[in-house]
Parts: sequence; C-alpha cells; structure tokens
Amino acid sequence: MQAHKRLAIGVMVLVMGLAVTAAGAEETTPTFSEHVAPILYENCVTCHRAGEAAPMSLVTYAETRPWSRSIRNKVMSGEMPPWHARPDVGAFSNARGLTDTEKETIARWVDAGAPEGDRAKLPAAPRFADGWQIGTPDVVLELPEAFEVPAEGTVDYQYIRVASNFTEDKWVRALELRAGVRPVVHHIVLYMLEQGEPGAAPARGFKQLPPAGADEQFSRTSGNGGQRGVGGSRVIATLAPGTNPVVFEPGTAMRIPKGAELLFNVHYTAVGTAIKDQSKVGLFFADGPPEREVRADAFLNVTFELAAGGANERVDSLIEFTEDVEIHALFPHTHLRGKAWEYEITYPDGRTEPLLSVPNYDFNWQTYYAFQEPVKVPKGTRVSASAWYDNSAANKSNPDATVPVRWGEQTWEEMQYTGITYTVPHTQEN
Repeated sequence: MQAHKRLAIGVMVLVMGLAVTAAGAEETTPTFSEHVAPILYENCVTCHRAGEAAPMSLVTYAETRPWSRSIRNKVMSGEMPPWHARPDVGAFSNARGLTDTEKETIARWVDAGAPEGDRAKLPAAPRFADGWQIGTPDVVLELPEAFEVPAEGTVDYQYIRVASNFTEDKWVRALELRAGVRPVVHHIVLYMLEQGEPGAAPARGFKQLPPAGADEQFSRTSGNGGQRGVGGSRVIATLAPGTNPVVFEPGTAMRIPKGAELLFNVHYTAVGTAIKDQSKVGLFFADGPPEREVRADAFLNVTFELAAGGANERVDSLIEFTEDVEIHALFPHTHLRGKAWEYEITYPDGRTEPLLSVPNYDFNWQTYYAFQEPVKVPKGTRVSASAWYDNSAANKSNPDATVPVRWGEQTWEEMQYTGITYTVPHTQEN
C-alpha cells in the first residue's frame, strides 16, 4: 500500500512539474511586441523603414511577420546587421551587431511561429526627423535644377556644381546628404572646390607614394582624387547604402571657405520609369573655429589591371603623413569584384600594426569605419591599403569574367579607393 502511495505521489509531482515547465515555456516564448521589436528598433529600423536604403520596412508586426524566416537566417549567419570588419582589429564607434542573446531571441521567436504578443507591451517606434535624420540644417544646398533620369539605359556619372555663396568661412560640425528620389540615386560623392588657381591642390596632411612595384606613372595619375573633372578638390561626404550622416566629434569641425563651390558627383540608375531628381546636402554649423580642423580626403590606385578570370587579384596604395594628425575614419571602396581589404600603419620607429581588416567586403553596403578613439599619427607615419578582387566566373556578381578590368566609374569597372577623415590642430593658417 505504501508503495502505491509513493508511486501516486511521484506521478503527481511529475505531472505538476511538467505543467509548470510547460507554463514557464509558454511565458518565455518571445513575442514581437515584447521581445523582438525592441531589438529591431535599436539595430535595424534606421535603414529598414519607408524611404530608406533597405528593401523592406520592419517597424510594425504586419511589415515584419512575412520576413521572419529570412530575418532569422540572416541574423544567425551574421549577414545582418551588416558589419564586415574583423572584431579583433580596431575598435569602432559605429560597429553593428547583435548579442548572442538577441540572436537566440529572434531564432526562438521564429521557431515558435513568430507570434505578435500583447500589443500593449509594444514600445513606441523610434521617431526620425521629417526629411532629415539629424535635425534641421542651418543651410541646405541642392542641385540647381532637377536632373531627369531616363527610364532605361546607362547614365553617365553627373558632375554638378553648386555655389555656396558664402561670404565668409564657415565651420561645419555635421553634413547630411539626401537623395531627391532614393531608388534612382545609387550614390553621391560630394566634393568641395576651393577658390584659387585651376587645379591647385587643397591642403592635405599626407602625400601619396607609389606602392611596391609601382612606377612613376602611378604618382602622376593617383595624386588627388583620381576622378574626372575634380582636380583641386576634396571629398567631404558620401551617400551610399550603409553610409550615415557625417557628425564630427565635439571640438572638431570642417572649414568651408568663403566662395567655395560644392560638386555633386551623382551615380544615377534607371529603374524603368523616367524620374526627376534634385538631391541636396544639409550643413550644420559650429559656433566658431574648433580646436582641431577636420579634413576629409582620399587615396587610391588608378593604374591597376585585374586579369580576366583572376580570383584573387591584389591592388595596393600607400600614403605618408607630412604632419602630425589623428585619423578618425576610413572608407574602403571597390565595385562588384572587390572582396576584401587590409590596412596597416607603420610608425616612424618601424612599428607596424593592423589598422582595419575587412575580410568580407560588400559593395552593397558601404561603410565609413569610425574609430572609437582617434588614431594618433606622428609625421612620417605610413598607411598602406590592400584590396583583393575576384574577377572569376565563381563571383556571381561579376559582370564579365572573360575580360581584364581597369579603373573606371561604372560598376562593371573597378576602383581601389579609400576615403579618409582626419584632424589637425586648428591654427589661423589652416
């Protein structure tokens, strides 16, 4: 009899335990409203919302639910949120990524059928400035007239000058480029053209050197931007999938001299319907001259040729700093064949350290890698940049693996280009 009682009690305990476990599992099943939405709002909706670069909005449950399995797959593979630098080389203020717990939450939510949950627990969606991400600009400069993008065909890169009409030097603490019609604007590179002799080079804190194996032709062709029609100019901002408004660190600002012009280099893409675009830039002014002047510039190699079918072609570039600077950000850029980047810094005493490693470069997501702490660079320091390309048929994005490829503006051509943002102490002579 005692044995029967013990068995009955044991069964009851087991049943109660299973019930508690089931209840606990039910309580901890992630829902969109309570668990998933906060992750998306913190990490994704800057781009995944109406009018921005991402192909779908993830703000509401109705918008997100159809993409749930795709979200899980891309999150678990590390493809989203997009971040392509090695985590063990450098520390970056704009690094993207989810914690293991956040990834697991999304996976369990999808595996449970992607339930919506209690709408009362849904946090308020982030609010973004109407038309601008970082507030109302002090000055907006836009294309003087709308450019008509044809319905079909290839559109040559457009170089459109915009007068600033500044009667005095302006110190800029932030810039935000905005496409007039986002689907037809692949990217914009914004240059500043200073007054002065035609072709005069802007002040820069480094000189470009031929990389190992290059000849004098490299020095003559790669000195200042390498872009058609922009001699004597400086890159000051870029708009592309993955880039954000440029906000400089406190105590720093960029000088736009009186009488300067801005040059919009716009890459338009036909989308099947003729569309008029009038892109613009918003400038946010600092209160006065800063402690350190921001300079945005670029270095590159325009003399390469990628062999037809070559799966691991390497192209190098090299600079040497001519004054003490602090590097704030690097922007590696290639086209559809680019697959990886490596940057090294060599100090005057011979020390060499890795600066940035991008083993999984993605042309569809352009990133300014902003250092968490500026890299102090004494005069005489060198920075080398190496890019690798896959011009083989195995590269599914390759437009044509049967031809050699050289420098060019269109995406079926190639580039080896690095944008660099750095600061120097501000003096009246700067």
